[in-house]
Amino acid sequence: MVKAIRINRVGGPEVMELVEVDLPPPGPGEVRMRHEAIGLNYIDVYHRTGLYPQPMPGALGVEGAGVVEEVGEGVTDLKVGDRVAYGGRPLGSYSEARIIPASQLLVLPNQIEFDTAAAMMLQGLTVQYLFHRTVPLKAGDTILFHAAAGGVGLIACQWARVMGVKLIGTVGSEEKAALAIENGAAEVINYNKENFTERVKELTDGKGVSAVYDSIGKDTFIGSLDCLQPLGTMVSFGNASGPVTPFALSELASRGSLFVTRPTLMTYAARREDLEAMAKSLFGVVSSGEVKIDIRQRYALADVQQAHRDLEARKTTGSTILLP
Repeated sequence: MVKAIRINRVGGPEVMELVEVDLPPPGPGEVRMRHEAIGLNYIDVYHRTGLYPQPMPGALGVEGAGVVEEVGEGVTDLKVGDRVAYGGRPLGSYSEARIIPASQLLVLPNQIEFDTAAAMMLQGLTVQYLFHRTVPLKAGDTILFHAAAGGVGLIACQWARVMGVKLIGTVGSEEKAALAIENGAAEVINYNKENFTERVKELTDGKGVSAVYDSIGKDTFIGSLDCLQPLGTMVSFGNASGPVTPFALSELASRGSLFVTRPTLMTYAARREDLEAMAKSLFGVVSSGEVKIDIRQRYALADVQQAHRDLEARKTTGSTILLP
């Protein structure tokens, strides 16, 4: 028996319960892994609230790092004792141990610790595909990145600096502004003090940015469109303030033939060869020290309700992990 978080209905943090579950042996193509650390991400809130539905009773968590304890039939790329990590479906990382498809696991370089891995897989792989595939950025580009002091945002600030990209970040406080600048943002806008759309135009001499990366959703979407230069791309990859309100396609035409995309990591990493290439890129910048993973909050798995409350109240900065 192992301890795991389960939900029997959707709702607030109170629906999460720490229970004991029985793990069967791993089936063909599966492994049993013991978690050393678990990632906390905003997508976990979407699964908990039902924005992203799942059958009940449900599991939570899409990111973790730990050790392989048992391998199922046909698993040849992993062995007992391997240090591994993952970021993506199936749900269930909020647990002491779990059964997971071997195809989802990546062997960790020795220099990357479990805590770091659990905090970086989902967020780091997200930045990797956003910057290298969704809109392939190049040195000299100027972009807008919302929530620049969050877990994804701080990785994005650093990775943009490595690439020679000018990242303008938005934040909600002066403390978060300083954090984003410290991690490589070229400019930071406190949206509680300034109109981010007007400020972006000022910072770009009226030209706008080539791409906007928006994980906020409803509250920032139209303003983000107004930050784009003609033929610019709006990348909507999250809904922290709620789903984007439906809009007319003419809104894109009137602003200069804009592009809009709603990407997910699951799509970009669906093929094993793509997942491995993305992970190699991420492991490279982290191992070299060019991108540092800033873990600013640690909670016991049993305290996951408070972790979710703090996350939704935007009290967290950088990355957060749960410890089983």
